[in-house]
Amino acid sequence: MNELTVTRFIDAPPEKVWDIMANRQEEWWCPAPWRIEMLAQERHAGGRSAMIMRGPDGEEMPQEGIFLEWTEGKRFVTTDAVNSDFEPTGPFMIGFWEIEPEGEGTRYTARARHWSEETMKQHAEMGFEEGWGKCAEQLAALAEAD
Repeated sequence: MNELTVTRFIDAPPEKVWDIMANRQEEWWCPAPWRIEMLAQERHAGGRSAMIMRGPDGEEMPQEGIFLEWTEGKRFVTTDAVNSDFEPTGPFMIGFWEIEPEGEGTRYTARARHWSEETMKQHAEMGFEEGWGKCAEQLAALAEAD
């Protein structure tokens, strides 16, 4: 399997982590100073998942795809292989974001599954571990606050 993974223990209850994961993506989804503008989040299989990633120097990276799964309180899965009209878009990955209870806190896991070893290596070289790790860190900081 051509998969990259980041996992982190978050010292907060799953309900709180999920609420931030699902409802406050603008605050953790991209490694700062990057940010996202959420355009659509239709929370069901086949629903549109669209955003624009914005960089500190005016860079814009639109991302358009669909949800393959939305299991409330547990995980969501997206792909950029097709858009919400089921038009092929040149796939890069299937993304998985999931949580599960662990002791007094929550285990967060994010995975990127690729169609080929080549695209997996490309994603790794783009800084997957550092970037997705920073996102996990930002999510944890929000969930562990208060």
